[in-house]
Amino acid sequence: MAQIAFLFPGQGSQSTGMGKLLAEQFSIAHNTFEQADDTLGVSLSRLCFEGPDEELKKTENTQPALLAVSVAAWRVLGEAGYHPDIVAGHSLGEYSALVAAGALEFEDALRLVRKRGRYMQEAVPFGVGAMAALLKLPEDKLDGILAEAAQGEIVTAANLNSPDQIVIAGHTAAVERATQLAKAAGARKVVLLPVSAPFHCPLMKPAQQRLKQDLDAANFKDLDIPLVNNWQALEIRAAAEAREGLYQQIPNPVRWTDSIRKTASRGITRFIEAGPGSVLTGLCRQIDPTLKCVRFGEPADLEKVKDAQS
Repeated sequence: MAQIAFLFPGQGSQSTGMGKLLAEQFSIAHNTFEQADDTLGVSLSRLCFEGPDEELKKTENTQPALLAVSVAAWRVLGEAGYHPDIVAGHSLGEYSALVAAGALEFEDALRLVRKRGRYMQEAVPFGVGAMAALLKLPEDKLDGILAEAAQGEIVTAANLNSPDQIVIAGHTAAVERATQLAKAAGARKVVLLPVSAPFHCPLMKPAQQRLKQDLDAANFKDLDIPLVNNWQALEIRAAAEAREGLYQQIPNPVRWTDSIRKTASRGITRFIEAGPGSVLTGLCRQIDPTLKCVRFGEPADLEKVKDAQS
Protein backbone atom coordinates (compact mmCIF):
# COMPACT_ATOMS: atom_id res chain seq x y z
CA MET A 1 0.00 0.00 0.00
CA ALA A 2 1.23 3.53 -0.83
CA GLN A 3 2.22 5.78 2.04
CA ILE A 4 -0.60 7.81 3.60
CA ALA A 5 -0.64 11.10 5.49
CA PHE A 6 -3.41 11.69 8.02
CA LEU A 7 -4.63 15.27 8.48
CA PHE A 8 -6.62 16.45 11.50
CA PRO A 9 -8.97 19.48 11.35
CA GLY A 10 -9.09 22.51 13.60
CA GLN A 11 -11.69 24.97 14.83
CA GLY A 12 -14.32 25.80 12.23
CA SER A 13 -14.91 22.16 11.25
CA GLN A 14 -17.33 21.50 14.11
CA SER A 15 -21.04 20.86 13.61
CA THR A 16 -23.77 19.50 15.82
CA GLY A 17 -24.17 15.77 15.25
CA MET A 18 -20.50 15.15 14.54
CA GLY A 19 -19.25 11.76 15.63
CA LYS A 20 -22.74 10.41 16.38
CA LEU A 21 -22.87 7.88 13.54
CA LEU A 22 -19.32 6.74 14.24
CA ALA A 23 -20.22 6.08 17.88
CA GLU A 24 -23.39 4.21 16.89
CA GLN A 25 -21.66 1.98 14.35
CA PHE A 26 -18.18 1.38 15.82
CA SER A 27 -17.58 0.34 19.43
CA ILE A 28 -14.08 1.81 19.37
CA ALA A 29 -15.58 5.22 18.58
CA HIS A 30 -18.26 4.80 21.25
CA ASN A 31 -15.53 3.97 23.78
CA THR A 32 -13.53 7.03 22.69
CA PHE A 33 -16.42 9.34 23.56
CA GLU A 34 -16.97 7.56 26.88
CA GLN A 35 -13.27 8.07 27.61
CA ALA A 36 -13.60 11.79 26.81
CA ASP A 37 -16.67 12.17 29.04
CA ASP A 38 -14.93 10.43 31.95
CA THR A 39 -11.74 12.45 31.54
CA LEU A 40 -13.39 15.87 31.50
CA GLY A 41 -16.28 15.05 33.84
CA VAL A 42 -18.83 16.46 31.39
CA SER A 43 -20.94 14.88 28.64
CA LEU A 44 -18.77 15.97 25.74
CA SER A 45 -20.41 13.24 23.66
CA ARG A 46 -23.86 14.75 24.12
CA LEU A 47 -22.51 18.16 23.12
CA CYS A 48 -21.04 16.66 19.93
CA PHE A 49 -24.12 14.62 19.07
CA GLU A 50 -26.92 16.99 20.14
CA GLY A 51 -25.49 20.47 20.71
CA PRO A 52 -26.84 23.06 21.32
CA ASP A 53 -24.85 24.96 18.71
CA GLU A 54 -24.24 27.92 21.02
CA GLU A 55 -22.47 25.69 23.54
CA LEU A 56 -20.54 23.76 20.92
CA LYS A 57 -19.24 27.01 19.40
CA LYS A 58 -17.66 28.13 22.69
CA THR A 59 -13.94 27.72 22.17
CA GLU A 60 -13.32 25.81 25.41
CA ASN A 61 -15.96 23.27 24.28
CA THR A 62 -15.17 23.25 20.57
CA GLN A 63 -11.56 22.25 21.02
CA PRO A 64 -11.98 19.07 23.12
CA ALA A 65 -15.07 18.14 21.07
CA LEU A 66 -13.13 18.27 17.80
CA LEU A 67 -10.25 16.35 19.36
CA ALA A 68 -12.62 13.59 20.49
CA VAL A 69 -14.24 13.20 17.07
CA SER A 70 -10.86 13.21 15.30
CA VAL A 71 -9.38 10.59 17.64
CA ALA A 72 -12.52 8.46 17.25
CA ALA A 73 -12.17 8.68 13.45
CA TRP A 74 -8.44 7.82 13.61
CA ARG A 75 -9.13 4.79 15.80
CA VAL A 76 -11.84 3.52 13.44
CA LEU A 77 -9.46 3.91 10.51
CA GLY A 78 -6.84 1.96 12.44
CA GLU A 79 -9.27 -0.89 13.05
CA ALA A 80 -9.99 -0.90 9.30
CA GLY A 81 -6.28 -1.31 8.58
CA TYR A 82 -5.33 2.28 7.69
CA HIS A 83 -2.31 3.63 9.54
CA PRO A 84 -0.56 6.93 8.81
CA ASP A 85 3.07 7.17 7.78
CA ILE A 86 3.13 10.86 8.70
CA VAL A 87 0.61 13.25 10.32
CA ALA A 88 -0.25 16.92 10.48
CA GLY A 89 -3.03 18.88 12.16
CA HIS A 90 -4.41 22.35 11.56
CA SER A 91 -4.02 24.45 14.74
CA LEU A 92 -5.99 22.50 17.36
CA GLY A 93 -5.67 19.51 15.03
CA GLU A 94 -1.98 19.26 15.89
CA TYR A 95 -3.04 17.80 19.26
CA SER A 96 -5.05 15.09 17.48
CA ALA A 97 -2.06 14.44 15.23
CA LEU A 98 0.23 14.06 18.25
CA VAL A 99 -2.16 11.52 19.78
CA ALA A 100 -2.05 9.57 16.51
CA ALA A 101 1.75 9.81 16.48
CA GLY A 102 2.02 8.40 20.02
CA ALA A 103 3.43 11.58 21.55
CA LEU A 104 0.43 12.37 23.78
CA GLU A 105 -2.12 10.22 25.55
CA PHE A 106 -5.69 11.05 24.55
CA GLU A 107 -6.66 12.00 28.12
CA ASP A 108 -3.72 14.40 28.45
CA ALA A 109 -4.54 15.99 25.11
CA LEU A 110 -8.18 16.50 26.19
CA ARG A 111 -7.15 18.28 29.37
CA LEU A 112 -4.66 20.46 27.49
CA VAL A 113 -7.07 21.57 24.77
CA ARG A 114 -9.83 22.31 27.28
CA LYS A 115 -7.46 24.73 29.00
CA ARG A 116 -6.08 26.00 25.70
CA GLY A 117 -9.57 26.91 24.54
CA ARG A 118 -10.33 28.72 27.78
CA TYR A 119 -7.04 30.61 27.77
CA MET A 120 -7.48 31.68 24.15
CA GLN A 121 -11.04 32.82 24.80
CA GLU A 122 -9.96 34.88 27.80
CA ALA A 123 -6.83 36.40 26.22
CA VAL A 124 -8.71 39.15 24.37
CA PRO A 125 -11.98 40.81 25.46
CA PHE A 126 -14.88 40.11 23.11
CA GLY A 127 -14.99 42.59 20.24
CA VAL A 128 -11.38 43.76 20.60
CA GLY A 129 -10.05 41.27 18.05
CA ALA A 130 -11.20 39.87 14.73
CA MET A 131 -10.22 37.50 11.92
CA ALA A 132 -10.86 37.68 8.19
CA ALA A 133 -10.25 35.43 5.19
CA LEU A 134 -8.67 36.95 2.09
CA LEU A 135 -9.46 34.90 -1.02
CA LYS A 136 -7.27 34.95 -4.13
CA LEU A 137 -5.22 37.93 -2.99
CA PRO A 138 -2.58 38.64 -5.66
CA GLU A 139 0.83 37.24 -4.77
CA ASP A 140 3.27 39.47 -2.87
CA LYS A 141 0.56 41.92 -1.71
CA LEU A 142 0.05 40.61 1.83
CA ASP A 143 3.03 42.13 3.65
CA GLY A 144 2.38 45.61 2.32
CA ILE A 145 -1.30 45.44 3.20
CA LEU A 146 -0.61 44.32 6.78
CA ALA A 147 2.04 47.03 7.29
CA GLU A 148 -0.26 49.77 6.00
CA ALA A 149 -3.30 48.53 7.93
CA ALA A 150 -1.58 48.26 11.33
CA GLN A 151 -1.38 51.98 12.23
CA GLY A 152 0.06 51.13 15.63
CA GLU A 153 -2.25 48.16 16.15
CA ILE A 154 -1.74 44.45 15.46
CA VAL A 155 -2.79 42.66 12.28
CA THR A 156 -0.85 39.64 11.03
CA ALA A 157 -1.23 36.49 8.96
CA ALA A 158 -2.91 33.81 11.08
CA ASN A 159 -3.49 30.90 8.67
CA LEU A 160 -1.53 30.50 5.44
CA ASN A 161 -4.09 27.96 4.30
CA SER A 162 -3.52 27.70 0.55
CA PRO A 163 -2.35 29.87 -2.35
CA ASP A 164 -5.98 31.02 -2.64
CA GLN A 165 -6.81 31.51 1.05
CA ILE A 166 -5.06 33.54 3.73
CA VAL A 167 -6.62 34.33 7.12
CA ILE A 168 -5.53 37.42 9.04
CA ALA A 169 -6.07 38.28 12.71
CA GLY A 170 -5.53 41.16 15.12
CA HIS A 171 -7.26 44.25 16.47
CA THR A 172 -10.72 44.65 14.95
CA ALA A 173 -10.11 48.05 13.35
CA ALA A 174 -6.77 46.95 11.89
CA VAL A 175 -8.33 43.80 10.43
CA GLU A 176 -11.12 45.86 8.88
CA ARG A 177 -8.57 48.27 7.35
CA ALA A 178 -6.66 45.30 5.94
CA THR A 179 -9.80 43.87 4.32
CA GLN A 180 -10.45 47.16 2.53
CA LEU A 181 -6.85 47.34 1.34
CA ALA A 182 -7.04 43.71 0.19
CA LYS A 183 -10.15 44.47 -1.89
CA ALA A 184 -8.37 47.42 -3.47
CA ALA A 185 -5.34 45.21 -4.17
CA GLY A 186 -7.44 42.75 -6.14
CA ALA A 187 -8.58 40.10 -3.64
CA ARG A 188 -11.54 38.27 -5.15
CA LYS A 189 -13.36 38.17 -1.82
CA VAL A 190 -12.83 39.09 1.83
CA VAL A 191 -14.86 37.53 4.63
CA LEU A 192 -14.94 38.58 8.28
CA LEU A 193 -15.03 35.33 10.24
CA PRO A 194 -17.55 34.67 13.05
CA VAL A 195 -14.94 33.78 15.69
CA SER A 196 -14.83 34.58 19.37
CA ALA A 197 -11.13 35.57 19.46
CA PRO A 198 -8.26 36.53 17.09
CA PHE A 199 -6.34 33.25 16.98
CA HIS A 200 -2.72 32.80 15.86
CA CYS A 201 -1.60 36.40 16.24
CA PRO A 202 0.46 38.22 18.91
CA LEU A 203 -2.72 39.12 20.84
CA MET A 204 -2.71 35.46 21.91
CA LYS A 205 0.55 35.77 23.89
CA PRO A 206 -1.28 35.86 27.26
CA ALA A 207 -2.84 32.49 26.37
CA GLN A 208 0.55 31.18 25.32
CA GLN A 209 2.08 32.08 28.68
CA ARG A 210 -0.79 30.53 30.64
CA LEU A 211 -0.58 27.29 28.66
CA LYS A 212 3.18 26.98 29.13
CA GLN A 213 2.97 25.51 32.63
CA ASP A 214 0.38 22.96 31.46
CA LEU A 215 2.53 21.93 28.50
CA ASP A 216 5.60 21.69 30.73
CA ALA A 217 3.72 19.44 33.18
CA ALA A 218 2.28 17.15 30.48
CA ASN A 219 3.96 13.87 29.58
CA PHE A 220 5.21 14.03 25.99
CA LYS A 221 6.92 11.05 24.34
CA ASP A 222 9.01 10.80 21.21
CA LEU A 223 6.80 10.30 18.18
CA ASP A 224 6.28 6.86 16.63
CA ILE A 225 5.84 8.49 13.22
CA PRO A 226 6.85 11.96 12.04
CA LEU A 227 4.64 15.03 12.28
CA VAL A 228 4.86 18.21 10.22
CA ASN A 229 4.20 21.05 12.64
CA ASN A 230 2.25 24.30 12.19
CA TRP A 231 4.85 26.65 13.58
CA GLN A 232 7.72 25.89 11.19
CA ALA A 233 6.20 23.41 8.71
CA LEU A 234 9.05 21.09 9.70
CA GLU A 235 9.08 17.35 10.26
CA ILE A 236 9.59 16.49 13.93
CA ARG A 237 10.10 13.27 15.90
CA ALA A 238 11.21 14.35 19.40
CA ALA A 239 9.01 14.94 22.47
CA ALA A 240 10.66 18.30 23.17
CA GLU A 241 9.94 19.45 19.61
CA ALA A 242 6.28 18.46 19.97
CA ARG A 243 5.89 20.44 23.20
CA GLU A 244 7.67 23.50 21.77
CA GLY A 245 5.55 23.39 18.63
CA LEU A 246 2.30 23.53 20.63
CA TYR A 247 3.67 26.44 22.63
CA GLN A 248 4.83 28.41 19.59
CA GLN A 249 1.75 27.83 17.44
CA ILE A 250 -0.52 29.93 19.66
CA PRO A 251 0.64 33.45 18.65
CA ASN A 252 2.20 32.42 15.32
CA PRO A 253 0.61 31.63 11.93
CA VAL A 254 -0.40 28.15 10.85
CA ARG A 255 1.83 27.42 7.84
CA TRP A 256 -0.57 24.97 6.26
CA THR A 257 0.43 25.41 2.62
CA ASP A 258 4.07 24.75 3.50
CA SER A 259 3.05 21.81 5.71
CA ILE A 260 1.22 20.05 2.89
CA ARG A 261 4.04 20.74 0.44
CA LYS A 262 6.56 19.45 2.97
CA THR A 263 4.55 16.25 3.39
CA ALA A 264 4.16 15.80 -0.36
CA SER A 265 7.91 16.31 -0.83
CA ARG A 266 8.39 12.85 0.79
CA GLY A 267 6.61 11.37 -2.20
CA ILE A 268 3.27 11.06 -0.41
CA THR A 269 0.26 11.72 -2.63
CA ARG A 270 -2.53 10.15 -0.54
CA PHE A 271 -4.10 12.06 2.34
CA ILE A 272 -6.97 11.22 4.70
CA GLU A 273 -8.69 13.97 6.69
CA ALA A 274 -9.68 12.25 9.95
CA GLY A 275 -12.44 14.11 11.74
CA PRO A 276 -15.51 16.21 11.01
CA GLY A 277 -15.96 18.23 7.84
CA SER A 278 -13.84 18.50 4.74
CA VAL A 279 -12.03 21.82 5.14
CA LEU A 280 -8.55 20.30 4.85
CA THR A 281 -9.57 18.15 1.89
CA GLY A 282 -10.56 21.32 0.04
CA LEU A 283 -7.35 23.11 0.98
CA CYS A 284 -5.30 20.12 -0.21
CA ARG A 285 -6.87 20.42 -3.64
CA GLN A 286 -6.10 24.13 -3.77
CA ILE A 287 -2.48 23.58 -2.73
CA ASP A 288 -1.80 20.74 -5.17
CA PRO A 289 -4.59 19.30 -7.38
CA THR A 290 -2.48 16.18 -8.03
CA LEU A 291 -2.83 15.06 -4.40
CA LYS A 292 -5.53 12.51 -3.61
CA CYS A 293 -7.26 13.61 -0.41
CA VAL A 294 -10.43 12.11 1.08
CA ARG A 295 -12.30 12.77 4.29
CA PHE A 296 -13.29 10.31 6.97
CA GLY A 297 -15.75 11.54 9.57
CA GLU A 298 -18.75 9.28 9.06
CA PRO A 299 -19.20 5.54 8.42
CA ALA A 300 -20.23 6.12 4.80
CA ASP A 301 -16.85 7.74 4.13
CA LEU A 302 -15.06 4.43 4.65
CA GLU A 303 -15.95 3.29 1.14
CA LYS A 304 -14.38 6.46 -0.32
CA VAL A 305 -11.23 5.82 1.74
CA LYS A 306 -11.03 2.28 0.33
CA ASP A 307 -11.49 3.54 -3.24
CA ALA A 308 -8.81 6.22 -2.77
CA GLN A 309 -6.23 3.68 -1.64
CA SER A 310 -6.81 1.30 -4.56
